[in-house]
Amino acid sequence: MSGGRRPQVGDEVEYAVGRRAIVTDIRNGTPYLRRAGRREWPAEDPDALRVRRTRTQRIADGDLG
Repeated sequence: MSGGRRPQVGDEVEYAVGRRAIVTDIRNGTPYLRRAGRREWPAEDPDALRVRRTRTQRIADGDLG
């Protein structure tokens, strides 16, 4: 994870090279991800997730209402 920060709900993360998703939930310490056209799924390797934009940054960018 980038910067030692664990992903939080609403953060945009990179879960594989060039592949991004949004953290929709955290269940028993496991982040659940969702991206357009795909159902929610548990992150296979939570420690490999890289936060690309926090929820706060997404709001500032106008991605969330």
